Amino acid sequence: MTKRNVLITGGARGIGAAAARALAEDGHRVFINYVSSTQKATDLVDEITANGDEAFAVQADVRDDHQIKGMFDKINNEFGGVDILVSNANMSFVAKSFMDQTWEEFSQKLNDEMHASYVTAKYAAGSMKEKQFGRLIFISSTLSESPAPTFLAHGSAKGALDSFCKYLAQELGPFGITANIVAPGLVLTDATKNAPDEFKEVIRVHTPTQKIAVPEDVANVIRFLASENSSHLTGTYTPVCGGAYLP
Repeated sequence: MTKRNVLITGGARGIGAAAARALAEDGHRVFINYVSSTQKATDLVDEITANGDEAFAVQADVRDDHQIKGMFDKINNEFGGVDILVSNANMSFVAKSFMDQTWEEFSQKLNDEMHASYVTAKYAAGSMKEKQFGRLIFISSTLSESPAPTFLAHGSAKGALDSFCKYLAQELGPFGITANIVAPGLVLTDATKNAPDEFKEVIRVHTPTQKIAVPEDVANVIRFLASENSSHLTGTYTPVCGGAYLP
C-alpha cells in the first residue's frame, strides 16, 4: 500500500482518534489536528508511534483561515501535501427549537461547519489535483436526513455539508479526487457519554443490529473510503447507524 499523508481535523478524540489509529495501521502518515485537546493529541501520537507508525499532532482552529493556512503550509513544505482529508472537527451549536432559536444562533453553526469544511477542502484539493489523487471524507450525521427535536442548526448544517460534498465529487472527479460523506448515528464518545441511559436504550432497541456504534465502527468506513479500493466511489452518503435510519 502506498503511504499517504492523512489530515484528520478534530482528530484527538472520538471518531477522529479511531480514524487516526486505523489509517496509521494501514501504513499512512497521520496528522492529528486539534484545538485544545493537547494532552489527548500528544498521547495519541505516542500510542501510534509506539506501534511503529507515523503520526504528528498539529494545532489549529479550523474556523480561523490564518491557522488553517499555517497547518497546510507545514504539511505541504515538510511532507509534500495532504492526500487524504478527514473533515471531522466538531462545531458546537445551540440546541433549540425553530421558534425559540435566533438567526444568529442558527447561522453560527451553519457558518462554522461549512467554513471549516470548505477552506480545508480547498487547501487539500490543491495538492491533490497536482498528484491526480485525493480522498475527501466529510463526517456528517444521520440528523441531516432524519430530523430530531432541537437539532435544527446541527442537522441543517450537516445537510449543507452533504450537498457541498456532491458538488466537489462532480467537479474534482476528473482529477482522481473522490468526495464522500460518512454519516454516523449515535456513537458512544466523550461527547455523548452523558446522554441519559434511557435515551441510549431507546436508540439501541430501535436499531436493527441492536447496538449503539462505537468510534471504531465509523473509522472502518473511513478506512475503506480512504483506500485505493474506493476509487470508483464518489458523491456517496453512508449512514453508519446499524440500520436505525433507513431511507
